Amino acid sequence: MKPQYFVAILFATSLYWMYLLYAPFLLTITIAALLAVSTSNIQELLSKLFKSRFSAALISSFLMAILFFAPLGYFLATLTIKLNSIDPQVFVGIEVYIRELIKNPPEYLMFIKPYAVDALKDLNVNALTSKAISLTGTIGSFSAGFLKNAFLIIIFYFFAQYNGTNIIEFLKRVVQMSVEETTTLAKELSSVMSVVFYSIIVTAMLEGVLFGVAVSFMGYNGLLFGIMYGFASLIPVVGGVLMWLPFMLYEFSIGDSSSAIFIALYSVIVISIIADTFVKPLIIKEINNRLLKEDDTRINELVIFFAIIAGLATFGFWGMILGPAITAFFLTILKLFEARTKECETKQI
Repeated sequence: MKPQYFVAILFATSLYWMYLLYAPFLLTITIAALLAVSTSNIQELLSKLFKSRFSAALISSFLMAILFFAPLGYFLATLTIKLNSIDPQVFVGIEVYIRELIKNPPEYLMFIKPYAVDALKDLNVNALTSKAISLTGTIGSFSAGFLKNAFLIIIFYFFAQYNGTNIIEFLKRVVQMSVEETTTLAKELSSVMSVVFYSIIVTAMLEGVLFGVAVSFMGYNGLLFGIMYGFASLIPVVGGVLMWLPFMLYEFSIGDSSSAIFIALYSVIVISIIADTFVKPLIIKEINNRLLKEDDTRINELVIFFAIIAGLATFGFWGMILGPAITAFFLTILKLFEARTKECETKQI
Protein backbone atom coordinates (compact mmCIF):
# COMPACT_ATOMS: atom_id res chain seq x y z
CA MET A 1 0.00 0.00 0.00
CA LYS A 2 1.31 3.41 -0.95
CA PRO A 3 2.04 5.70 2.02
CA GLN A 4 -0.37 8.38 0.79
CA TYR A 5 -3.24 5.87 0.72
CA PHE A 6 -2.45 4.76 4.25
CA VAL A 7 -2.43 8.39 5.43
CA ALA A 8 -5.75 9.00 3.63
CA ILE A 9 -7.31 5.99 5.39
CA LEU A 10 -6.02 7.22 8.75
CA PHE A 11 -7.42 10.68 8.03
CA ALA A 12 -10.84 9.33 7.04
CA THR A 13 -10.94 7.12 10.15
CA SER A 14 -9.96 9.95 12.46
CA LEU A 15 -12.48 12.25 10.77
CA TYR A 16 -15.25 9.72 11.38
CA TRP A 17 -14.38 9.38 15.07
CA MET A 18 -14.09 13.16 15.42
CA TYR A 19 -17.59 13.43 13.99
CA LEU A 20 -18.94 10.91 16.49
CA LEU A 21 -17.17 12.73 19.31
CA TYR A 22 -18.36 16.23 18.47
CA ALA A 23 -21.71 15.50 16.75
CA PRO A 24 -23.79 16.83 19.71
CA PHE A 25 -21.90 20.13 19.51
CA LEU A 26 -21.67 20.63 15.73
CA LEU A 27 -24.54 23.12 15.51
CA THR A 28 -23.28 25.01 18.55
CA ILE A 29 -19.73 25.16 17.17
CA THR A 30 -21.03 26.25 13.74
CA ILE A 31 -23.14 29.07 15.21
CA ALA A 32 -20.25 30.23 17.40
CA ALA A 33 -17.88 30.22 14.42
CA LEU A 34 -20.34 32.19 12.25
CA LEU A 35 -20.93 34.71 15.04
CA ALA A 36 -17.15 35.09 15.36
CA VAL A 37 -16.91 35.67 11.62
CA SER A 38 -19.77 38.19 11.83
CA THR A 39 -18.04 40.23 14.54
CA SER A 40 -14.44 39.85 13.35
CA ASN A 41 -14.19 43.62 12.77
CA ILE A 42 -15.04 44.22 16.45
CA GLN A 43 -12.37 41.69 17.46
CA GLU A 44 -9.77 43.47 15.31
CA LEU A 45 -10.72 46.84 16.80
CA LEU A 46 -10.49 45.53 20.37
CA SER A 47 -7.19 43.81 19.61
CA LYS A 48 -5.67 47.09 18.44
CA LEU A 49 -7.12 48.91 21.43
CA PHE A 50 -5.98 46.49 24.16
CA LYS A 51 -2.88 45.09 22.38
CA SER A 52 -3.98 41.58 23.42
CA ARG A 53 -6.03 39.01 21.51
CA PHE A 54 -6.98 37.28 24.78
CA SER A 55 -8.41 40.47 26.31
CA ALA A 56 -10.16 41.34 23.04
CA ALA A 57 -11.74 37.88 22.80
CA LEU A 58 -12.82 38.02 26.44
CA ILE A 59 -14.44 41.46 26.08
CA SER A 60 -16.16 40.61 22.77
CA SER A 61 -17.53 37.39 24.30
CA PHE A 62 -18.85 39.35 27.27
CA LEU A 63 -20.49 41.90 24.95
CA MET A 64 -22.04 39.08 22.90
CA ALA A 65 -23.48 37.51 26.05
CA ILE A 66 -24.89 40.83 27.29
CA LEU A 67 -26.25 42.21 24.03
CA PHE A 68 -27.52 39.04 22.38
CA PHE A 69 -28.12 36.24 24.87
CA ALA A 70 -29.02 38.15 28.05
CA PRO A 71 -32.23 39.70 26.59
CA LEU A 72 -33.35 36.34 25.22
CA GLY A 73 -32.59 34.62 28.51
CA TYR A 74 -34.54 37.31 30.37
CA PHE A 75 -37.45 36.89 27.99
CA LEU A 76 -37.58 33.09 28.30
CA ALA A 77 -37.21 33.10 32.09
CA THR A 78 -39.84 35.81 32.59
CA LEU A 79 -42.23 34.19 30.12
CA THR A 80 -41.94 30.87 31.94
CA ILE A 81 -42.70 32.53 35.29
CA LYS A 82 -45.63 34.51 33.87
CA LEU A 83 -47.18 31.44 32.24
CA ASN A 84 -46.82 29.45 35.45
CA SER A 85 -48.67 32.14 37.40
CA ILE A 86 -51.40 32.86 34.85
CA ASP A 87 -54.97 32.68 36.10
CA PRO A 88 -57.11 30.12 34.21
CA GLN A 89 -60.01 32.59 34.45
CA VAL A 90 -58.23 34.67 31.84
CA PHE A 91 -58.94 31.95 29.28
CA VAL A 92 -62.55 31.76 30.47
CA GLY A 93 -62.95 35.51 29.97
CA ILE A 94 -61.47 35.35 26.48
CA GLU A 95 -63.72 32.42 25.54
CA VAL A 96 -66.84 34.21 26.84
CA TYR A 97 -65.93 37.34 24.92
CA ILE A 98 -65.31 35.44 21.66
CA ARG A 99 -68.62 33.54 21.99
CA GLU A 100 -70.54 36.76 22.63
CA LEU A 101 -68.80 38.46 19.73
CA ILE A 102 -69.73 35.61 17.38
CA LYS A 103 -73.30 35.47 18.69
CA ASN A 104 -73.86 39.21 18.29
CA PRO A 105 -71.16 40.52 15.92
CA PRO A 106 -71.09 44.11 14.65
CA GLU A 107 -72.46 44.71 11.18
CA TYR A 108 -69.03 44.82 9.53
CA LEU A 109 -68.28 41.28 10.86
CA MET A 110 -71.65 39.68 10.06
CA PHE A 111 -70.15 37.76 7.13
CA ILE A 112 -67.97 35.63 9.44
CA LYS A 113 -70.83 34.54 11.72
CA PRO A 114 -71.79 31.29 9.87
CA TYR A 115 -68.18 30.15 9.69
CA ALA A 116 -67.28 31.17 13.24
CA VAL A 117 -70.28 29.41 14.80
CA ASP A 118 -69.17 26.10 13.30
CA ALA A 119 -65.60 26.69 14.40
CA LEU A 120 -66.64 27.38 18.00
CA LYS A 121 -68.68 24.18 18.39
CA ASP A 122 -65.61 22.23 19.41
CA LEU A 123 -64.05 25.01 21.48
CA ASN A 124 -63.33 23.77 24.99
CA VAL A 125 -61.86 26.19 27.50
CA ASN A 126 -60.66 23.34 29.72
CA ALA A 127 -58.74 21.89 26.79
CA LEU A 128 -57.26 25.31 26.08
CA THR A 129 -56.20 25.70 29.70
CA SER A 130 -54.54 22.28 29.79
CA LYS A 131 -52.76 23.06 26.53
CA ALA A 132 -51.53 26.34 28.01
CA ILE A 133 -50.21 24.49 31.07
CA SER A 134 -48.43 21.91 28.91
CA LEU A 135 -47.07 24.75 26.79
CA THR A 136 -45.63 26.27 29.95
CA GLY A 137 -43.67 23.10 30.65
CA THR A 138 -42.46 23.00 27.05
CA ILE A 139 -41.29 26.60 27.18
CA GLY A 140 -39.60 25.95 30.53
CA SER A 141 -37.62 23.00 29.18
CA PHE A 142 -36.81 24.95 26.02
CA SER A 143 -35.57 27.87 28.15
CA ALA A 144 -33.25 25.59 30.12
CA GLY A 145 -31.95 23.99 26.93
CA PHE A 146 -31.46 27.33 25.23
CA LEU A 147 -29.54 28.81 28.16
CA LYS A 148 -27.27 25.75 28.17
CA ASN A 149 -26.64 26.08 24.42
CA ALA A 150 -26.13 29.84 24.80
CA PHE A 151 -23.44 29.21 27.41
CA LEU A 152 -21.68 26.72 25.11
CA ILE A 153 -21.92 29.12 22.17
CA ILE A 154 -20.25 31.85 24.21
CA ILE A 155 -17.46 29.46 25.22
CA PHE A 156 -16.85 28.33 21.62
CA TYR A 157 -17.21 31.93 20.44
CA PHE A 158 -14.40 32.98 22.78
CA PHE A 159 -12.06 30.29 21.44
CA ALA A 160 -13.04 31.12 17.85
CA GLN A 161 -12.22 34.80 18.42
CA TYR A 162 -8.99 34.05 20.28
CA ASN A 163 -7.67 31.44 17.82
CA GLY A 164 -9.57 32.51 14.71
CA THR A 165 -6.58 33.92 12.83
CA ASN A 166 -4.49 30.81 13.43
CA ILE A 167 -7.36 28.53 12.37
CA ILE A 168 -7.94 30.47 9.15
CA GLU A 169 -4.24 30.43 8.27
CA PHE A 170 -4.09 26.69 8.94
CA LEU A 171 -7.13 26.04 6.72
CA LYS A 172 -5.57 28.11 3.95
CA ARG A 173 -2.51 25.83 4.04
CA VAL A 174 -4.52 22.59 4.20
CA VAL A 175 -7.35 23.26 1.72
CA GLN A 176 -6.44 22.55 -1.90
CA MET A 177 -7.17 26.06 -3.10
CA SER A 178 -4.98 28.99 -3.98
CA VAL A 179 -4.26 31.62 -1.35
CA GLU A 180 -6.23 34.15 -3.41
CA GLU A 181 -9.29 31.88 -3.56
CA THR A 182 -9.29 31.06 0.15
CA THR A 183 -8.86 34.76 0.96
CA THR A 184 -11.81 35.63 -1.29
CA LEU A 185 -13.96 32.94 0.32
CA ALA A 186 -13.12 34.06 3.86
CA LYS A 187 -13.55 37.74 2.98
CA GLU A 188 -16.96 37.36 1.33
CA LEU A 189 -18.32 35.09 4.05
CA SER A 190 -17.12 37.51 6.73
CA SER A 191 -18.60 40.49 4.90
CA VAL A 192 -22.03 38.95 4.40
CA MET A 193 -22.22 37.58 7.94
CA SER A 194 -21.33 41.00 9.35
CA VAL A 195 -24.16 42.60 7.38
CA VAL A 196 -26.58 39.87 8.50
CA PHE A 197 -25.63 40.03 12.17
CA TYR A 198 -25.82 43.80 12.50
CA SER A 199 -29.01 44.09 10.43
CA ILE A 200 -30.72 41.43 12.58
CA ILE A 201 -29.72 43.24 15.77
CA VAL A 202 -30.80 46.66 14.49
CA THR A 203 -34.15 45.60 13.00
CA ALA A 204 -35.08 43.44 16.01
CA MET A 205 -34.26 46.34 18.33
CA LEU A 206 -36.25 48.78 16.16
CA GLU A 207 -39.39 46.65 16.06
CA GLY A 208 -39.03 45.68 19.71
CA VAL A 209 -38.75 49.33 20.76
CA LEU A 210 -41.77 50.29 18.65
CA PHE A 211 -43.92 47.59 20.23
CA GLY A 212 -42.51 48.07 23.74
CA VAL A 213 -43.28 51.80 23.70
CA ALA A 214 -46.84 51.11 22.55
CA VAL A 215 -47.66 48.50 25.21
CA SER A 216 -45.94 50.51 27.96
CA PHE A 217 -48.49 53.26 27.38
CA MET A 218 -51.16 50.59 27.87
CA GLY A 219 -49.72 49.75 31.31
CA TYR A 220 -47.71 46.62 30.44
CA ASN A 221 -44.03 45.77 30.87
CA GLY A 222 -42.58 47.48 27.81
CA LEU A 223 -39.10 45.98 28.28
CA LEU A 224 -40.33 42.39 28.47
CA PHE A 225 -42.80 42.61 25.61
CA GLY A 226 -40.42 44.70 23.51
CA ILE A 227 -37.79 41.94 23.79
CA MET A 228 -40.44 39.34 23.04
CA TYR A 229 -41.60 41.20 19.94
CA GLY A 230 -38.01 41.74 18.77
CA PHE A 231 -37.32 38.00 18.76
CA ALA A 232 -40.81 37.11 17.50
CA SER A 233 -40.26 39.46 14.54
CA LEU A 234 -37.54 37.09 13.32
CA ILE A 235 -40.17 34.43 12.62
CA PRO A 236 -41.34 34.71 8.98
CA VAL A 237 -44.91 35.85 8.21
CA VAL A 238 -46.51 35.18 11.62
CA GLY A 239 -43.85 36.68 13.91
CA GLY A 240 -45.62 39.90 14.85
CA VAL A 241 -49.05 38.25 14.98
CA LEU A 242 -47.86 36.00 17.80
CA MET A 243 -47.46 39.14 19.92
CA TRP A 244 -50.22 41.60 19.06
CA LEU A 245 -53.08 39.10 18.54
CA PRO A 246 -53.09 37.87 22.20
CA PHE A 247 -52.95 41.51 23.34
CA MET A 248 -55.91 42.38 21.15
CA LEU A 249 -57.99 39.41 22.34
CA TYR A 250 -57.17 40.09 25.99
CA GLU A 251 -58.07 43.79 25.71
CA PHE A 252 -61.36 42.86 24.04
CA SER A 253 -62.07 40.31 26.78
CA ILE A 254 -61.74 42.93 29.53
CA GLY A 255 -63.91 45.37 27.59
CA ASP A 256 -61.20 47.78 26.44
CA SER A 257 -62.01 47.72 22.73
CA SER A 258 -60.19 50.98 21.95
CA SER A 259 -56.85 49.60 23.22
CA ALA A 260 -57.46 46.33 21.36
CA ILE A 261 -58.07 48.12 18.06
CA PHE A 262 -55.14 50.45 18.67
CA ILE A 263 -52.60 47.67 19.30
CA ALA A 264 -53.82 45.73 16.25
CA LEU A 265 -53.71 48.69 13.86
CA TYR A 266 -50.44 50.01 15.29
CA SER A 267 -48.75 46.62 14.98
CA VAL A 268 -49.98 45.95 11.46
CA ILE A 269 -49.46 49.42 9.98
CA VAL A 270 -46.48 50.87 11.84
CA ILE A 271 -44.46 47.73 12.62
CA SER A 272 -45.42 45.05 10.07
CA ILE A 273 -45.97 47.24 7.01
CA ILE A 274 -43.76 50.28 7.52
CA ALA A 275 -40.92 48.96 9.72
CA ASP A 276 -40.68 45.33 8.58
CA THR A 277 -41.63 45.58 4.90
CA PHE A 278 -40.10 48.92 3.94
CA VAL A 279 -37.60 49.99 6.60
CA LYS A 280 -35.92 46.60 7.19
CA PRO A 281 -34.57 46.20 3.59
CA LEU A 282 -33.34 49.81 3.77
CA ILE A 283 -31.48 49.05 7.01
CA ILE A 284 -29.86 46.01 5.40
CA LYS A 285 -28.91 48.13 2.39
CA GLU A 286 -27.42 50.90 4.54
CA ILE A 287 -25.38 48.44 6.63
CA ASN A 288 -24.35 46.67 3.42
CA ASN A 289 -23.07 49.95 1.94
CA ARG A 290 -21.26 50.99 5.11
CA LEU A 291 -19.54 47.69 5.87
CA LEU A 292 -18.75 46.60 2.31
CA LYS A 293 -16.81 49.24 0.44
CA GLU A 294 -15.97 47.10 -2.59
CA ASP A 295 -18.72 46.38 -5.12
CA ASP A 296 -17.33 42.88 -5.78
CA THR A 297 -18.03 41.75 -2.21
CA ARG A 298 -21.53 43.17 -1.96
CA ILE A 299 -24.55 40.92 -2.08
CA ASN A 300 -27.95 42.37 -2.90
CA GLU A 301 -29.85 43.27 0.26
CA LEU A 302 -32.95 41.42 -0.97
CA VAL A 303 -30.88 38.24 -1.32
CA ILE A 304 -29.74 38.64 2.29
CA PHE A 305 -33.30 39.42 3.38
CA PHE A 306 -34.74 36.27 1.77
CA ALA A 307 -31.77 34.18 2.97
CA ILE A 308 -32.67 35.15 6.55
CA ILE A 309 -36.34 34.21 5.98
CA ALA A 310 -35.41 30.90 4.30
CA GLY A 311 -32.97 30.07 7.09
CA LEU A 312 -35.56 30.73 9.80
CA ALA A 313 -38.17 28.66 7.97
CA THR A 314 -35.77 25.73 7.45
CA PHE A 315 -33.56 25.65 10.56
CA GLY A 316 -35.60 27.54 13.13
CA PHE A 317 -34.17 30.30 15.33
CA TRP A 318 -30.52 29.79 14.37
CA GLY A 319 -31.47 29.77 10.69
CA MET A 320 -31.10 33.55 10.70
CA ILE A 321 -27.35 32.89 10.93
CA LEU A 322 -27.15 29.67 8.89
CA GLY A 323 -29.32 30.81 5.96
CA PRO A 324 -27.18 33.80 4.89
CA ALA A 325 -23.96 31.85 5.58
CA ILE A 326 -25.02 29.01 3.27
CA THR A 327 -26.17 31.48 0.60
CA ALA A 328 -22.96 33.52 0.79
CA PHE A 329 -20.83 30.38 0.63
CA PHE A 330 -22.72 29.12 -2.44
CA LEU A 331 -22.50 32.46 -4.28
CA THR A 332 -18.78 32.77 -3.49
CA ILE A 333 -18.12 29.25 -4.84
CA LEU A 334 -19.97 30.26 -8.02
CA LYS A 335 -17.67 33.28 -8.34
CA LEU A 336 -14.61 31.08 -7.91
CA PHE A 337 -15.89 28.71 -10.61
CA GLU A 338 -16.50 31.70 -12.87
CA ALA A 339 -12.97 32.97 -12.27
CA ARG A 340 -11.45 29.54 -13.00
CA THR A 341 -13.52 29.22 -16.18
CA LYS A 342 -12.31 32.60 -17.42
CA GLU A 343 -8.73 31.60 -16.56
CA CYS A 344 -9.04 28.36 -18.56
CA GLU A 345 -10.54 30.21 -21.55
CA THR A 346 -7.69 32.75 -21.45
CA LYS A 347 -5.07 29.98 -21.42
CA GLN A 348 -6.71 28.25 -24.40
CA ILE A 349 -6.62 31.48 -26.38
